Amino acid sequence: MANWKLKDLRSERRRNFLKMCTATAAAIGVSRTDLLNFLADEGGYGLAEAAGSTYGRSLIIPSPNGVYAWFQELWPVADVALKACQNANVPGQSSQFGGFSSYLYTSQYGYNPGNGYRGTYTWGKGNVMPSLPNGVKGWNGGDRSFFYGPHAPCFDHVNGIPKYPVAALMSGKDETHTEFPTSATVLSGNSSMQAALASLGAASSGAIVPVLGIDPVKYGRAPGAPEVATVPSANGMIDLFNSAASQFTLASKVDQDIFEVYYKALVGLRKSSSRSTWLPQMSITKNAARIIGLNFATQLTPTSQDLIDFGIQEMIDGLNSSSSYMTVAQRNGIEEFGRVLIVVAKAFALGLSKTAIVALSPGPTSDTTFTDPHVTFDSITLMNQGRNTTKHLGKALDGFYGYLSFLSDDASPTEKLDQSTVLVAYGDTPHTPLQGNAWPDATPDSCNWSYVMDPKGHIKNGWFGHCYSNKVNNRNGIGYNPVTGMDDPSKTSEQMSSFSSTAAVYATARGDSNKTAEFGNSPNIIPGLINSK
Repeated sequence: MANWKLKDLRSERRRNFLKMCTATAAAIGVSRTDLLNFLADEGGYGLAEAAGSTYGRSLIIPSPNGVYAWFQELWPVADVALKACQNANVPGQSSQFGGFSSYLYTSQYGYNPGNGYRGTYTWGKGNVMPSLPNGVKGWNGGDRSFFYGPHAPCFDHVNGIPKYPVAALMSGKDETHTEFPTSATVLSGNSSMQAALASLGAASSGAIVPVLGIDPVKYGRAPGAPEVATVPSANGMIDLFNSAASQFTLASKVDQDIFEVYYKALVGLRKSSSRSTWLPQMSITKNAARIIGLNFATQLTPTSQDLIDFGIQEMIDGLNSSSSYMTVAQRNGIEEFGRVLIVVAKAFALGLSKTAIVALSPGPTSDTTFTDPHVTFDSITLMNQGRNTTKHLGKALDGFYGYLSFLSDDASPTEKLDQSTVLVAYGDTPHTPLQGNAWPDATPDSCNWSYVMDPKGHIKNGWFGHCYSNKVNNRNGIGYNPVTGMDDPSKTSEQMSSFSSTAAVYATARGDSNKTAEFGNSPNIIPGLINSK
């Protein structure tokens, strides 16, 4: 029978109570399913539904100070990468290569793997499959042309098929050496993309920290967007959850009393609660529930298996076997990024958060091997280190989605958490795709773009707009028509920002047009980018 006191909870008190329950369940190891069943029994199905989540989660990766270049090695500009691989196999044309491409995975740059694999190309609907060079696989399921590098995450490289296809959307402008790139995330007059995604995550959510951020973060605003909680590192995230839980258990006398009663009920869900070894600790925690914060260190701290699954241990072993495997800056940046992703994945799984803004661990621009990787193509050693950096960036993202793929989504029990988590990456500059020598920051026509991986496929995949190796209407970097999705040489990438950001919001809103429109733009303006219901 439902408890009438809980059925009467409304507004802020209801949200606080749900956050308390989420925090307690996570701290003592009660599954989300058991928590929702408990809330349904005690407070009715309405309370249980409120503890669930209507919209998706989002992993937002701003990449400032030049570090965004590494994403171009995971998902290179399609036309440029294909041409680079084609010319790698055409006698007499290799001399052209250095003048137009910065794709690491060609023979001119010393990449000759045993299996010969250089990536997978999709030519897009309505286009004729080109002659694919040796080592390049083809996938015929893409909406627009795209190229997946050998270390692209969420991809079956054996068969050349993406698990979750990616969209590259021309958006923003070259903002070289900007710590807070913003041009690619302009959404509307009342919203930024990051804040809109966070607002979606906070809606009907019991997360105690709805949106996480790794310093530095420039957040913006949007209707319903919560405050962003920022920390400097993965360890700081764990401390953040402990203090946030304490804040909610101490919020008010009324909240304390409700929390104490239902903390005692929730701990009874633990199978171990009746064991003699657990009884002393249970007694202490029940009596202290009103006045202490909850400790999430065990639940959120990366384990040795996590380090394996996210590729971090392999990276450490590689460095131990050869000091030239990666530079110190590359190792430090990828390791911290990977450890943060582990904590975020665990926080998402426990229902403690739904949006994370996690920069790709940038350092000062004086570091030219990782943060602003100008020297990447300057020697065989540096190129190998660059490929290892790309590999472990891909492995960290693979580990993140792999972790979530084993856990059910409380809002949609037939799906796993990875299927409702949208990835959005953007940066100050991807570095030019047309030159490897000194890998310049400046992009053709000051173009820029963002990447969106939408597991549910609410938006179309492939390149929208492009940066071509040959000029089109006297331009290399061009925009697109949001109605048709086709290239529009008269448009710049900066003019596409609002359309591209709307697509990211639509993906996170799980295709909800009305909710998307609340942030200033109706999806009706981007029919060429979305898959309608």
